Amino acid sequence: MDRISKENYYLDIAETVLERATCLRRVYGAIIVKNDEIISTGYNGAPRGRANCVDLGYCSREAMQVPRGERYELCRSVHAEANAIISASRRDMVGGTLYLVGRDGRTGALLPDATSCSMCRRLVINAGLEKVVIRRTQTEFDVVEVADWIAEDDLLAPPLDKP
Repeated sequence: MDRISKENYYLDIAETVLERATCLRRVYGAIIVKNDEIISTGYNGAPRGRANCVDLGYCSREAMQVPRGERYELCRSVHAEANAIISASRRDMVGGTLYLVGRDGRTGALLPDATSCSMCRRLVINAGLEKVVIRRTQTEFDVVEVADWIAEDDLLAPPLDKP
């Protein structure tokens, strides 16, 4: 039997974590790994003590007809990356890797376009994580250097007008 790659090993664990997610649209699982140890896990769901979308039976963003990728502040859920970061100490995360897997909440299909939203990217940057590994297919994945997210953000900033 062939051994799977370390990346797919950790992605499989993140995929198991997403089974706890409570979003009706998209379910995500994330784990943070450093020095070959799992530091924390996270999945998307409402803050502790608040009702989850699966319990309410509807998605508030969908009810307001908010297009995918917009107005995340209206979402009831804390994202998987944010929950994983909240559950770890920064000193343990610095230089680590976040593994991320997403599935369609209705069909269960793997999301080949899964990525972190702009708010989660800022959290990943501030957590000191070095890489994000995102599952594309059951065996394929992308490795994102967090430094690239930092550089992209700087490219998006409008130039300052000087007097």
